[in-house]
Amino acid sequence: MIMQVYSREQETSRRNFCADTDSGGPGQCLFWDSKRLLWKGSSRDSQRDQEPDQGFRRGVNLKFSEFGLKKDLLSAIRKAGYEEPTPVQEESIPVILEGRDMIGCAQTGTGKTAAFALPVLHKLTLLKRPRVRALVLTPTRELAIQIFDNFKKYGRYLHLRTVCLYGGAKRGPQIGALRRGADILVATPGRLLDFMGQDLVDLSSVEILVLDEADRMLDMGFLPDVSRIVESTPSKRQTLMFSATMEKEVRQLADRMLKDPVQVQVTPENEAADTVEQKLIFSSREDKREIIASLLTDEAVESAIVFTRTKHGADKLSRELKRRGIESVAIHGDKTQGQRQDALNRFKSGKVRVMVATDVAARGLDIPKLSHVFNYDVPEEAGAYIHRIGRTGRAGESGIAITLCCEAELDALREVEELLEKPIPELQTQWSLPLERKARKGKGGRTRHGRSGYRSGGQKNAGKSGHKTGSRNRQGHADRRQKAGGASGSGRGRRRRDQGPRPMPNINNGRSERENISDESRGRGGYSGSYYGQGRGR
Repeated sequence: MIMQVYSREQETSRRNFCADTDSGGPGQCLFWDSKRLLWKGSSRDSQRDQEPDQGFRRGVNLKFSEFGLKKDLLSAIRKAGYEEPTPVQEESIPVILEGRDMIGCAQTGTGKTAAFALPVLHKLTLLKRPRVRALVLTPTRELAIQIFDNFKKYGRYLHLRTVCLYGGAKRGPQIGALRRGADILVATPGRLLDFMGQDLVDLSSVEILVLDEADRMLDMGFLPDVSRIVESTPSKRQTLMFSATMEKEVRQLADRMLKDPVQVQVTPENEAADTVEQKLIFSSREDKREIIASLLTDEAVESAIVFTRTKHGADKLSRELKRRGIESVAIHGDKTQGQRQDALNRFKSGKVRVMVATDVAARGLDIPKLSHVFNYDVPEEAGAYIHRIGRTGRAGESGIAITLCCEAELDALREVEELLEKPIPELQTQWSLPLERKARKGKGGRTRHGRSGYRSGGQKNAGKSGHKTGSRNRQGHADRRQKAGGASGSGRGRRRRDQGPRPMPNINNGRSERENISDESRGRGGYSGSYYGQGRGR
């Protein structure tokens, strides 16, 4: 299988070339083809072959109108508040309009739903037929509902019907919607197969198939279901696949289901968005509740998702936060669809500003202007870290992601930092423990946390003590805390429950927050100063 990758240089060339001197004239660029440029007002037979960098204006941003989309679709885009396409939209929309199969590797928050929804809506309006012509498969009901809402928003002025099928909800309303007719079907694999088995869904007229969050569907074991569904669609179809990662299994799935696809990769799969400021706090497991409560009571936290590793942990933490006067909702796989949707609605509407969630909410949820993400537990899978923190810093907004790590999670932290290819800058608090990062695989020795990041080589006197990692430093740490007014010993100066959470300490050393931001806090190692108020652009 041959894949063509659109590079950033090609994107720049397309931007430059699409700006013709006479806007709206016959030479206005419609979209970039992998081999040529297609022009407005010209037929495919008269396409002009010309290299992109020859005497055309530079530095002009592409507009949605330059894709040649329907006027009603452009009106809906303007009403939604979109002004310019995101990089994944710039690179995907032309490919989809041309009719090519495509595999897109993009993180959440990059605008990938609009990247396929807009061209799909445009193509379906060109020739209307009273059958399901576009099918979007997605792994979770939350993501299915979100995509359905976006199709309705973008297609508000188009006479197209969109139906959403997902489990955990009553079948009657979904069956009724199908019988009224559907042009676009958004579905989870399980519910769709259920309806197909009862002859309630006919996929024989599907022209466009979209597999969204393909890697997530594979992780959840949906491959057999997806294969059965795809076999029920015509072989002559356009197939679009979107995935946050490009693992071996995803590529194998693409080999099976896509024909000579174009590959669009906007953000490297091991990178978080540069709008997200990442921080790390080393602590004991017992102190995590104190830390998260203090962090959440800060007025800088406008809205936050706190991720836990287990469903039980999510419920337990949510109850603890409520007991401390921090209103929160919990969302995970054991909740009914009604409970999950109610929790999401309360959180999105601002009735509560804290949502405690497992990884079921880490992918696909669109929560505007989320200021903070907290990892109460380090995720077991390194890739989940990228998807968790991708909930904030979306659509050009800035955000903060803070991870709490105890000694038992050092292995998981190492996996995360190996994926990131850099250490997460540490945030010092009064609860911080002097734990040591474990060495990266293939590197000798261990590494000390802090400003210098990773260091290879052996650790002095390593192995002489029978204590666990970091235990040799704890007595000195306790002494320092005692001098600062805390208690030493097993209690670690913990306040009584009736005293409420301790305020976060002022660690600015008398300087302003802006003065205290070192180069290291920008991603080159450790951290100095408070993490709040650091140019978040709010």
